[in-house]
Amino acid sequence: MTVQLRRAVLLLGLALFSVSAVRATEAPPAAGKATITVTAIGKKESAPPSVNKDDVQLTAGKERKQVAEWAKADSLALAILIDDALDTSVGIQMNDLKSFIMAQPASTSIAVAYAANNTAMVAQDFTSDHALAAKALRLPRGISTASSPYLAVIDLVKRWPNTGGRRSVLLISSGIDYFRGSFGPYYPDVDTAVTNAQRSNVNLWSIYSPTVGHRSQSFFLANMGQNNLSKMTDDLGTTAPVAFKPYLDELQMHLNNQYLLTFAGDGGAKGKFVRVQLKTELPELEFSHAANAYIAPSK
Repeated sequence: MTVQLRRAVLLLGLALFSVSAVRATEAPPAAGKATITVTAIGKKESAPPSVNKDDVQLTAGKERKQVAEWAKADSLALAILIDDALDTSVGIQMNDLKSFIMAQPASTSIAVAYAANNTAMVAQDFTSDHALAAKALRLPRGISTASSPYLAVIDLVKRWPNTGGRRSVLLISSGIDYFRGSFGPYYPDVDTAVTNAQRSNVNLWSIYSPTVGHRSQSFFLANMGQNNLSKMTDDLGTTAPVAFKPYLDELQMHLNNQYLLTFAGDGGAKGKFVRVQLKTELPELEFSHAANAYIAPSK
């Protein structure tokens, strides 16, 4: 999870791929190393300047660390996850989503999935054929079942193939967890989704869209859903937008200005999380990144 920006975005739906096959392709992280994705953000939503390795000051835990690697990242695996419980009126946003998919550079592979029955149902696996990914978009079923979008995110991250490079999920959801009910103020699976995403260096983004049924009109549930989305992701929108395009444009600017940062540390025998902070003396610039980095086991 990256630190809060101003709004949020997340993913769409896909057909299930083999869990065992995906796990078999996962590349183990380098021993004693941690890699995080860093988004450079210009002040007042302006385009950020180019950032060099020497411009970055890294603190891990309470210790100043040397940045081992800092590189502008081209390769991106983007999963669009759509909550299948959304009101079908979200269909008016599909053209914006299709245009967003078609505008991605050739170095971006896209998957489309739907959150249903606590899983990410894959409609299109990761592909660089953007027309094929756009074709996988459909209206959500608009059926309010006992399902959790957060468990679907956990499922998707767990089964992520070895795509390399940057990884991002765009979740389009009300944030309401119909599996956990009114448990609050935060649903218990939110923290797990965040931890799993940080371990795999997956950025989480979300766009709020109302779900179907009378429960979506409950101020309490709608507010709790938005709060949970904000806690899990960089929240790009907390009210039902007239159009997705402004949020997708903002997301695109962030995706165009991302870097992969790697540093060394003592991960021990099992690996560990460490809190990270980044600073720069470059004016009119701030960083968005995961609050914690996972250092792989040292051996």
